[in-house]
Amino acid sequence: MTDTSNSLQDLGAMTGAPSAQPVKAAEPKIDAQGRSYGTGRRKEAVARVWIKRGTGKIIINGRDQEQYFARPVLRMVIAQPLIEAGRESEFDVIATVKGSGLMGQAGAVRHGISRALVAYEPGLRAVLKPFGFMTRDPRVVERKKYGKAKARRSFQFSKR
Repeated sequence: MTDTSNSLQDLGAMTGAPSAQPVKAAEPKIDAQGRSYGTGRRKEAVARVWIKRGTGKIIINGRDQEQYFARPVLRMVIAQPLIEAGRESEFDVIATVKGSGLMGQAGAVRHGISRALVAYEPGLRAVLKPFGFMTRDPRVVERKKYGKAKARRSFQFSKR
């Protein structure tokens, strides 16, 4: 019993296990036009978002954000990732969004902007993740079941 190894490193060397490789940092994904892409989803809404260096202009479905999202709350929702990352006037955002309502679309654009920012600058993931911007909101409308008025609502009961 004199050949007993006392550490895990000795044990790894004995079994021939490969040593731990250093983890390489994620590289930015930028296309030839200098853009990064992110797909955002919330409820039934799907947003395709491209970001590129610019002055902070946000275009949604070919219209300015003030025209498309008339309510200030919706504009605030889509600007959250840029504000938290400190990049609100550095990137132009071009998005196409379809499905769901305006609030679902705003959430989808926010998710897409977050994913595009991380593709452009991978170091921003640690900044955006604690705020929940990298998480897809999975809630969708429950389907209607047969024998029910809606998904769970029953018809009114009457004894006579």
